[in-house]
Amino acid sequence: MEQQRLDKIIASTGRYSRREVKLLIRQGRVLVDGTAPRSSEEKVDPETASITVDGMALTYRKYTWIMLHKPAGVLSATEDGRGKTVLDLLPEELRRQNLFPVGRLDKDTEGLLLLTNEGGLAHDLLSPRHHVDKVYYARCAGPLSPEDCRAFAEGMVLEDGTRCLPAGLEILSSGPRSEALVTLREGKFHQVKRMLAACSAPVEYLKRLKMGNLTLDPGLSPGEFRFLSEDEVRLLRNCE
Repeated sequence: MEQQRLDKIIASTGRYSRREVKLLIRQGRVLVDGTAPRSSEEKVDPETASITVDGMALTYRKYTWIMLHKPAGVLSATEDGRGKTVLDLLPEELRRQNLFPVGRLDKDTEGLLLLTNEGGLAHDLLSPRHHVDKVYYARCAGPLSPEDCRAFAEGMVLEDGTRCLPAGLEILSSGPRSEALVTLREGKFHQVKRMLAACSAPVEYLKRLKMGNLTLDPGLSPGEFRFLSEDEVRLLRNCE
């Protein structure tokens, strides 16, 4: 990897601003391969250099990818005057990294939401030409039938004329309260809710379980997050 300025590398962790990095270096609190650098402008290879601040090793990530279990009641936005956003669930050092949600979930929908600062891959995952599958668990008020499954598979036309791509509907239980898995290859506004409402089974609870090759980590409670592994990021790249 090409060499980068030391202050840029350390600031990219989100823990420090560039101004703070310059002060740390002047105070001799930063070591690169065991040696104190002379300047914050010194260039090193972030993938091979051993960088410590106050003896703590820094982990360099060119891009940050986070899996969040979005809770209901939180907005899928970077900022919004109307209420709490998903970025408010992160510690300050991560909020400094220019992260944004990959797509969105409705305010009252919970489940898998990816956050990143890698714009190119995020754009590809959301692009209609890639048709990345997204799987949702839905609990509905009303029965579901095989006819509803066929309507999903054929591609529904909603009441307002919106045409939906063929989608999957797997009925888990049917009755006054039905449960189903819905698989979409696009992300139109309130699409799952609108499609199930068209089947006379309005959604009472909705949770996204999968996006592409990634499944929501069952160890994450609503509001919790973790970094994606390198293997998981590679899985996302294979979705393109």
